[in-house]
Amino acid sequence: MMQILIRRYEPSDKEAVLTIYRDAIEEHINPTFMFAMTQPLYITISLFIYIGSYVMSGQSVILALISGGAWVGLIYFCCYEFYSGYVRERLQTDMKDISGHFLSHPDNCFWVAEAEMDGRPQILGMVAVESKNDSDGKKYGELLRMNVSSSCRRIGLAKRLAKTVEDFCRERGFWKIILSTSSTQRAAEALYYKMGFKLTLVNTQSECPQWMVWMTRAKILYMEKVM
Repeated sequence: MMQILIRRYEPSDKEAVLTIYRDAIEEHINPTFMFAMTQPLYITISLFIYIGSYVMSGQSVILALISGGAWVGLIYFCCYEFYSGYVRERLQTDMKDISGHFLSHPDNCFWVAEAEMDGRPQILGMVAVESKNDSDGKKYGELLRMNVSSSCRRIGLAKRLAKTVEDFCRERGFWKIILSTSSTQRAAEALYYKMGFKLTLVNTQSECPQWMVWMTRAKILYMEKVM
């Protein structure tokens, strides 16, 4: 059985961490696109565009295909930007200087999951926590950047990473943990519910323009767990 060590992040981990982070986020582009295109509203719009273009162009199949393709391309572009835009934003903020952002304060931390594969250590996942204060001055933690390599899914690693954050927050007396995820990340959502997190808010606020988020049909889920 694979022996996985969860330890604090080191600067030498950065390249592997960023690769896993980018891949794990952007892998949701295609499922989100497929989800959007199979919604009844979009099926209706697609049929209307194809048939309408065919009729209005004098029964030109080529123009109908071009019009329909432009619509489908727009949806894919929105799904792509929803996730890739998020990654670009993070790579210019906290993920640009992981040590400075997450390891320079005793109530923040960033961990990696490491295992020996083919005779050498390899990073398989990550998770971070950032301390915050509520309006009453009480501390709580925000679980961030939890991603697992596609090469080691379904072995309980994500749960171990989340539990690492939970234990860290409990040790520091934080009164709750919060997190956010997208509605298309079904496996992550199911894990959080299983670990006792509760849904507190659903909205469409993102780094992307509001219309673009609406086009993806995805939503942002906010969850929390009281310690």
